[in-house]
Amino acid sequence: MTASATVAPSRTTTTRKRKSSGVRASSLSAGLASWLIGIIFFIPVAWMVLTSFHSESDAGTNPPKFGAPLTLDGYREFFGSGTGQSPWPALINSATASVVSTLLVLGLSIPAAYALSIKPVRKWTDVMFFFLSTKLLPPVAGLLPLYLFAQNAGLLDNIWLLVVLYTSMNLPIAVWMMRSFLVEIPPAILEAAAIDGAGLINIMRKIIAPIALPGIAATALICFIFSWNEMLFARVLTGVLAETGPVFLTSFVTSQGLFLAKVCAAATAVSLPVLIAGFAAQDKLVQGLSLGAVK
Repeated sequence: MTASATVAPSRTTTTRKRKSSGVRASSLSAGLASWLIGIIFFIPVAWMVLTSFHSESDAGTNPPKFGAPLTLDGYREFFGSGTGQSPWPALINSATASVVSTLLVLGLSIPAAYALSIKPVRKWTDVMFFFLSTKLLPPVAGLLPLYLFAQNAGLLDNIWLLVVLYTSMNLPIAVWMMRSFLVEIPPAILEAAAIDGAGLINIMRKIIAPIALPGIAATALICFIFSWNEMLFARVLTGVLAETGPVFLTSFVTSQGLFLAKVCAAATAVSLPVLIAGFAAQDKLVQGLSLGAVK
């Protein structure tokens, strides 16, 4: 009896150790795979940044000279209006269109998500499908009607036209994201606030907004990135007054050829606001994207 009782715990301990080592090996493999995928995605960005600090002669070599001398000529050319036009109006236009459209999207998507999650309307699934169906149309398919409308309405080369377009483009995905965040809020908290006499505005401002803040930050960041990076509508519907940053980048591709170092410097400078916003809201973004995950 004593021998058998001693053998049984020993086998159990061995099995647990094997399971623990298997879990550690699986976690290590997943971690290495994540790092590998991250490095693969980071290599083009690192290459772009490194090339932006090279001269044109060193940037255009094949294979590239990674150890070439570093210089700020590309950034001087970009911020010194080397193309004959200052980049600041285009960057200001991008910031205006992105920030204003993001604020409008949040102001519209949060009440809509509240109605579709916490206080669901009838046939809310049909409503969600309708929102999603608006993203199925390729943007280029609506380009000609939008151009004709803007031309007849006198809105060509107007930054506020881009604000309206970016708001309508980002609103469906924002509603979907915000609903997935708000549906995780316990109804008991809202019922307790209602019993205490809190109105709808106070509930949304003092209870829903603080709880769903990571989700709101994640939605805002994604909408900001989509608006900042959009180029098709900005390229066709704007000219000089409402030109955005991505459109301004195309001015570095001239009939004389592609100036790689200048393009990389300009692309790095235009990408900085998005990178800074992403790093600043990194913790909120992770919390927000995990908030709407399946339990």
